[in-house]
Amino acid sequence: MSAAVKFGAVQLTTHRQRRVARAPDITNTSESERTMIFNPSPLAGACTIDLERRGDERGFFARLFCENEFAAEKLETRFVQVNNSLSADKGTLRGMHYQLAPSQEVKVVRCIRGSLWDAILDLRPDSATFGQWFGEELSAENRRMMYVPRGFAHGFLTLEPDSEVLYLASAFYDPQRERAVRWNDPRFSIGWPAEPTVISDKDARSPDFDPVHNLGE
Repeated sequence: MSAAVKFGAVQLTTHRQRRVARAPDITNTSESERTMIFNPSPLAGACTIDLERRGDERGFFARLFCENEFAAEKLETRFVQVNNSLSADKGTLRGMHYQLAPSQEVKVVRCIRGSLWDAILDLRPDSATFGQWFGEELSAENRRMMYVPRGFAHGFLTLEPDSEVLYLASAFYDPQRERAVRWNDPRFSIGWPAEPTVISDKDARSPDFDPVHNLGE
């Protein structure tokens, strides 16, 4: 917007002012201005994000995304899609999904209803933690988010019925470069908290990991 509102008075920004206005410095965010909590994971580049709640008798306010703070943490700041999925049954497994370059994507995943166990798998060939996984419970109650870097496969197992997920994606869906790692591939042995009871045929039939197919080598 080109107008600033303060105590009911509207101060308009002129056309000339708009033209010469400089973009804010998004790399210099002080600790006192931070409204998000970034928790490193054992896998380089991946983290969980907690909200810094500021509340009173009405409830609380918290920020889900801030370009300044993501940039300060050297995380992705541009997202092109916001996706929403609902899993009706407890024990529904979706994953492990990702896309090959140049359509690799960053995801920021949050559970907005129910709860789930969220899993990520490092498939970056040059990574020191290639083939390692990390999992964390995300729920509507804890409001935690998972930051999934490029080159990671992602999936989740629902822990309650009617669990709903909202996630940001930095790249458009590309069916030609879509890939999957089977949830129980013995090469990776992801430690799911329970056996899935619902899984799509497509996910269940994903073949064993093959570098040519799965990494585009």
